[in-house]
Amino acid sequence: MEYKDYYKIMGVARDASQEEIKRAYRKLARKYHPDVSKEPDAEALFKELGEAYEVLKDPEKRQAYEQLGQQQHGAEFRPPPDWDQGFEFHGDAFGFSDFFDSMFGRAGSQTGFGEGAPRAPHARGQDTHAKILIDLEDAWHGATRTLNLKHTELGSDGRPHLKERNLNVRIPKGVYQGQHIRLTGQGSPGIGTGETGDLYLEVEFRPHPFYHVEKRAVYMELPVAPWEAALGARVKMPTPDGTLDLKIPANSAAGRTLRLKGRGIPGHPPGDLYVILKIALPPADTEAAKQSYREMERALKFNPRAHLRV
Repeated sequence: MEYKDYYKIMGVARDASQEEIKRAYRKLARKYHPDVSKEPDAEALFKELGEAYEVLKDPEKRQAYEQLGQQQHGAEFRPPPDWDQGFEFHGDAFGFSDFFDSMFGRAGSQTGFGEGAPRAPHARGQDTHAKILIDLEDAWHGATRTLNLKHTELGSDGRPHLKERNLNVRIPKGVYQGQHIRLTGQGSPGIGTGETGDLYLEVEFRPHPFYHVEKRAVYMELPVAPWEAALGARVKMPTPDGTLDLKIPANSAAGRTLRLKGRGIPGHPPGDLYVILKIALPPADTEAAKQSYREMERALKFNPRAHLRV
């Protein structure tokens, strides 16, 4: 995915005021509008300009975008998983470039705050979207978390302003990555007698040193000693739901996967826990350890490359 420098696209400084951004957009929109422009790439440039303005005109998206830091326009880029933590975006999906969609795809275009957007006398408020980062263990036990959100509200001057609010959110047992938690009536206020929109929280797990997840399935690598893998053993291993005794079958090779049914993220049905065995070799850092390896070499006559016929 290529990084988009929206300030470069609009030809404004990173500290440009909202008025300067609006003036730059109007000037360039006239220049590149496909109906009047003689530029060879007018349509593509006009779309790129609209994408940049969609982000920079809105204090909420602009501040979130700036948290990515300044990168080289067109350079390969992958955002960190928590880049938009704490931001509440408005609207429905509205595709521009891959970069925009990966950043704001679930938020899309702010139809309520757009240039010249009509305002009905009575209308339901927009739904809003935010990400919530939780610990993997919360999926097993449930939790209550306080979420600080930055969101945009129309001020008395009719312009969008960035506001903050705190919400106490109950994390239900059994949530999985990518699931949405709906908070009724916590979205944007309605117009007139229109009801308030809803807030949708997208669940994402914080990176964990032991586990990675796919839906309700959980995967972990478990180090075992060579003799445990060869002879079989019972070893203690951690899980997000506590410690358990795991039976290692004899003659287990590195990479063997053991499936623990129903030990993944709770649900109906629950996910499974997959344990991938990793052979951990004792270091040959003493003369006694080196001698043990030499004796093993003589006794076993083992050639790990025999199948390669070299």
